[in-house]
Amino acid sequence: MSRTISPSILSAQDIVVRYGPQTVLKNATLNVHQTDRIGLIGSNGSGKSTLLKIIAGMMQPDSGSISRRRDIITGYLAQDCQLDSTKSVYENIVDGAHDVIDIIREYESLPPTSEKRHILEEQIHHRDGWNLENRIETAMHSLNVPEKHRTIDSLSGGEKRRVVLCKAVISRPDFLILDEPTNHLDTQSIEWVEEFLENYSGACLFVTHDRYFLDSIANRIVELSNGECTSHDGNYNDFLLDKAEREAQLETEEQKRNSFLRRELAWVRRGARARRTKAKSRLKAYFDAVEQKGPETTEEVELIIPPPSGLGTTVLNLKNLGIELGGKKLFNRLEFKFDKKRKLGIIGRNGLGKTTLLKIILGELQAATGEVVVGERTVFNYIDQSRLALNDENTVIQELGDGREWIMFGEERMKVWTYLRRFLFADDRMNTKVGKLSGGERSRLLLAKVLKNGGNFLILDEPTNDLDLTTLRVLEEALVAFNGCVIAVSHDRYFLNRVCNGILAFEGDCKVHFSEGDYDYYIEKRNVREAEASAKVNTSVAPKKQELRAKVQPNKLKWKEAKELESIEQDILNAEAEVERIEKIFASPDFYEKHGDQTVSLTAELSAAKAIVDRLYTRWHELEELQS
Repeated sequence: MSRTISPSILSAQDIVVRYGPQTVLKNATLNVHQTDRIGLIGSNGSGKSTLLKIIAGMMQPDSGSISRRRDIITGYLAQDCQLDSTKSVYENIVDGAHDVIDIIREYESLPPTSEKRHILEEQIHHRDGWNLENRIETAMHSLNVPEKHRTIDSLSGGEKRRVVLCKAVISRPDFLILDEPTNHLDTQSIEWVEEFLENYSGACLFVTHDRYFLDSIANRIVELSNGECTSHDGNYNDFLLDKAEREAQLETEEQKRNSFLRRELAWVRRGARARRTKAKSRLKAYFDAVEQKGPETTEEVELIIPPPSGLGTTVLNLKNLGIELGGKKLFNRLEFKFDKKRKLGIIGRNGLGKTTLLKIILGELQAATGEVVVGERTVFNYIDQSRLALNDENTVIQELGDGREWIMFGEERMKVWTYLRRFLFADDRMNTKVGKLSGGERSRLLLAKVLKNGGNFLILDEPTNDLDLTTLRVLEEALVAFNGCVIAVSHDRYFLNRVCNGILAFEGDCKVHFSEGDYDYYIEKRNVREAEASAKVNTSVAPKKQELRAKVQPNKLKWKEAKELESIEQDILNAEAEVERIEKIFASPDFYEKHGDQTVSLTAELSAAKAIVDRLYTRWHELEELQS
């Protein structure tokens, strides 16, 4: 796939990073161009976050060089939430645009005759500085950021994450670096981030495990493997096709090499003497082929779920469930009946009651109304969202085996180390304390620990967080093959499409909607419902217009006033249509990208249009009074 190469804004050459005896980055090289949307992928622990920190200037490599375009402005979203606990949510977000604010303050401090004002004005315009307040409000709403006045210490991990993301995007930097931007975001917020990046004029380098996000945003994929970067043009799907072709070619070459070695080995064993030049050349070619390394294979998690016991006639029935927490009603009259093959995806904005429903099903919370009927043969197995089920002081092998060398896997015995190796834990990592594991390793250990317990009804709360793309695919395949029930709360659209055959959507205002099929089918049906609802609203406006027509009946007025009253209805409707047109421009999600430089003029137009409507209504009432 060919693409136009835009000017380079950053070049990282031969980056090396070592942690003790381990080399994380080995001569990693990456060039970033002005229009790049680079998805950086690789297994957990491969060094992705380390490379992002170096490129963002937050960390120095052991060797190698970084060159940047002069005066480039970089925005960086780290995995760890770096916020000022002494400031409010709003103050932290505004800090993300401090450089823009500084430019505006300098501009306003200069006399009107200063030549520098023109330079600063161009910079403000480029950064959309005059619209900063509106952009902050839009981003906070779209990302479901907590209230402005909240303190940082009062926020959950997910809330902090949304604040940091909002802080990173509002400054409109030239180069945006995002480490897991979709973590802890609901699908609507993820879609807003996608739309923002699609219209974003700068370069972007991001790490994410959201495959929809990669396909939608990336125009280039960089794979980090064995400490080195390999670049592929196109999105994630293009990368997979390219990689499959490359691996097939390598496999063909390896087969040819092995076939050559078998033939030449037979020749050597027959006692060939290297006395002649031809024989020496042939013998050298044989030993050269022996010394060549075959293609490196990537180990994959061998994720296994114990065969579930059979489910009974009644699996799980939710009857008229309702609950209120902290004075807020989350849902009521929720009804659902599970069959034996149901794999249910639960979606919706954070705080609408998804995890609360899981706790009610598991008996950890009591519903205010209704009941949960659990079948006699239903055995739950729960993977929790918080990952608090692990003891940081235990070693990996202690955490899984509870001091025993064997575990029961279904009805069979299996050695603990054998089971852990299936989840890609090498012998040295098995004796590592849980608290020193990476996020991906913790997730794999949690999966290993919970899945060994079996059960015929799996409940997973955000199971895809912190898993690399390879482990995600294996988890999906295991769940698809699982011969039992599954509930999965997830914002990963790709995961929902692959695994789920039903979607339970928490849509806000106590509305919970069930849709058969996968996530894409739910979205299709939701759009139809919203279009029908919008049509009903438009229909309800018509009687008001008819009422207006009925009232405007000229009587006992001067000829000029009577003619004015006859036409004023249409004038009012036209004026209101103009107000509606401008308001739709302001409400469009791509307003700041398409019309950001027209904000002042459009605001003036809107004010003038509303003034015309007010004047016409005032005149209409005057004419009505004259007529009566």
